[in-house]
Amino acid sequence: MSASGWVSTSLPYLMAQEKGRSDAWAAETEAQGRRGTQRILHAGEVPAPAEVAKLLGVAEGEPVVVRRRLILLDESPNELTDTYYPLAIAHGTALARTARIRGGAVTLLAELGHVGVRVREDVTATMPDEEERRSLETAPDEPVLRLTRLTVDREDRPIQVDRMVMPALRQRLRYEIEIG
Repeated sequence: MSASGWVSTSLPYLMAQEKGRSDAWAAETEAQGRRGTQRILHAGEVPAPAEVAKLLGVAEGEPVVVRRRLILLDESPNELTDTYYPLAIAHGTALARTARIRGGAVTLLAELGHVGVRVREDVTATMPDEEERRSLETAPDEPVLRLTRLTVDREDRPIQVDRMVMPALRQRLRYEIEIG
């Protein structure tokens, strides 16, 4: 088990929430008797970084919308997440603004007609850069997990790329796969 006792699963973050419900993070942590919040550090258009551009199928440097968040578990930093959206999907929507989105971004995407049906996640372990170390309050020699998630719709079009950085010693990732 991780030092914080937190086990992270991806499924709750891939499905829209019922009307009027809180976001998946708040709901998941509340179900475990904990408190999950987030600070939106930035939202708006940015030039697509190389990895994001490739995953979204746009040219490097082309404008995309990003939501940068510091995810907190019981008021302690748990994760840094940058979520990128194609401009055609997110421009002029709440995704491009810093206000919280009732039910979360996946719920808003579904309301806009963009439903993810397939997800690919890649996880690596590295050392954090200085800004990540400071934001996540990690020790100088503590590694982080980097999870990159691509979500595509029924037509195999990318609708979202998440890039998450999590203190490795405070996380345990769980994947449940149903075959057949």
